Amino acid sequence: MALNWFKKKKHKQEEKMPSDQKIDEASEAFETEDVADTLPPGNNDDGKHQKLENETLPPPHTNDQETDQATSKKPSGFFKRLKGGLSKTRKLLSTDINELFAGNRKIDDELLEELEELLITSDIGVQTTMDLIQSISIKPSEISGPDQLKNILREKIQELLNATTKPSQEIVAKPHVIMVIGVNGVGKTTTIGKLAARFSSSGKKVIIVAADTFRAAAIEQLMIWADRAGADIIKHKEMSDPAAVAYDGIQAAVARDADIVLVDTAGRLHTRKNLMEELKKIKRTISKKLPGAPHEILLILDATTGQNALSQAESFNDALDVTGIALTKLDGTAKGGIVVSICNALEIPLNYIGVGEKIEDLQEFDPTEFVNALF
Repeated sequence: MALNWFKKKKHKQEEKMPSDQKIDEASEAFETEDVADTLPPGNNDDGKHQKLENETLPPPHTNDQETDQATSKKPSGFFKRLKGGLSKTRKLLSTDINELFAGNRKIDDELLEELEELLITSDIGVQTTMDLIQSISIKPSEISGPDQLKNILREKIQELLNATTKPSQEIVAKPHVIMVIGVNGVGKTTTIGKLAARFSSSGKKVIIVAADTFRAAAIEQLMIWADRAGADIIKHKEMSDPAAVAYDGIQAAVARDADIVLVDTAGRLHTRKNLMEELKKIKRTISKKLPGAPHEILLILDATTGQNALSQAESFNDALDVTGIALTKLDGTAKGGIVVSICNALEIPLNYIGVGEKIEDLQEFDPTEFVNALF
């Protein structure tokens, strides 16, 4: 099949994308625009910290949630919330695919073009969509209706997700240092708090390092989360050198025999200093104080930003060699396909997904469970 219609659709998609949804590949884009300012009220970290008083820590042991085919153990109701959060994306991949076959249509170039548009609309991404379409186009005789098409999509998406998903690694270093990065507004601080609660509830001694000294509410938020999670916090005054805070955090973790260190970092600097260079400095400082650290560099992305999240991941990964991703705000978005796009386009494991505000709404990513919720 000729690729001219792929190019045509890709060009159309780029024309449809608002300019303010694109991210400059240069790191200066992170300095000149405060992403949190462009998000609607309640969608950024500053608004979220007002809700912390209503959240409760999960008990040390939770009941297992069994799903149709999922093999992972989740708190009760997580799969239901995940499925609910992906409802808009699921409509695109289910109801709309059913409509493609109205009037007993068969697989042809025109139907494939319409299917491609559906997949791109769900933010699966152009390259991933092309891969999926190619898999379908080589075996049209096996597809006589929407059910067969959805089964092929399900199998192919499952393969893509499985290829990049890695089993959880046992934590052997002590302290185990996790440097958390991401632009403002993606839920970075909130995710740190939820991770601290998860580690604390499993018996780990946790230290949170408030190295985002450029945002007024960041330190305050982390203090609330640390108190909720039963974690220690290392902080300096506002506008302090972030690398110095990170250094003191590692020093305190060693002295206090901590198991886990979560280092918060800035998502935007309020000066003209290059954000990526500042993050590199923090990474070097941590490594000098504790050889081998940071053991993880966790990038937080907002699912509602769609392909913009993929651009952010590429920029951060080029600068810092990201080891894992946490994708927040999957609830209530029609862009759930970004999970597939991220896993296919980047060789970075998706470690966590978030589907709500509660602590237990952040869970380890399970490809099978996700595909079950998607279809």
